[in-house]
Amino acid sequence: MEPQVTDRPEKSRYEVLAGDDGTETAGFAEYHLSEDEIAFIHTEIATRFAGQGLGGLLARSALDDARTRGLHVLPYCPFIRGWIGKHPEYTELVPEARRARFGL
Repeated sequence: MEPQVTDRPEKSRYEVLAGDDGTETAGFAEYHLSEDEIAFIHTEIATRFAGQGLGGLLARSALDDARTRGLHVLPYCPFIRGWIGKHPEYTELVPEARRARFGL
């Protein structure tokens, strides 16, 4: 089964589900949501799922969802910040006045 990313607002995080039956939480990206901003604060992928591209899938899916919802992104999490740095088409999600603070 293909990995899937889902928003779990009750836990304030996006989760990537993988494994043989697609129900195992392979990783997550925690966030804090306010009116028109989503601040990503921590991302983690379980060791047994490392190197499978799930972190990138998680970042892309979470950022695509933020874009769809019209949210500004504050990438406090080093993984999300680094991922945006490698994919400049997502830089526009970070408010221009705050990009320097994140090195973007």
